[in-house]
Amino acid sequence: MTFPLVLDLAADGIPVAVTCGLLGFSRQAFYSWKANPVCERDLVDAYATNAALEVHRDDPGFGYRFIADELADAGHEVSERRVWKVCSQAGIVSVHSRKRGRSTKPGPPVHDDLVERDFTATGPNRLWLTDITEHPTAEGSCTCARSRTCGPAGSLATPSTRG
Repeated sequence: MTFPLVLDLAADGIPVAVTCGLLGFSRQAFYSWKANPVCERDLVDAYATNAALEVHRDDPGFGYRFIADELADAGHEVSERRVWKVCSQAGIVSVHSRKRGRSTKPGPPVHDDLVERDFTATGPNRLWLTDITEHPTAEGSCTCARSRTCGPAGSLATPSTRG
């Protein structure tokens, strides 16, 4: 927020109108902030965050829906969506909320790299490369295999086979 900067510059003798004009907002917005530096929404969010932290400390196994119910029972008037926002900003998560998905890092190589990433060959039928890929489908998985031979003029692709 740049409003405290305007206060500091005004204390140094730079006019508020000039500073607000350079920073791109109106003097009215600055003076409105100066009259009430903490808005009602930030205050309610701060109280809700503190209450959510207390509820989560007592029972970390439940997520934001349970916390929203507990806050409603305690008298805080906040919606479930707002409790979700407060919990996500504060890093409050349930023990079971993390999804276990596929790892983005590839696993270890299946076998040794015999060509050492050098895909040039002295002649045809000297170097063969294969790739096997498994694709999940509604009926099961589809395995696709592809072979290539490398030669001095480049690589020649063979048709893909499906199993």
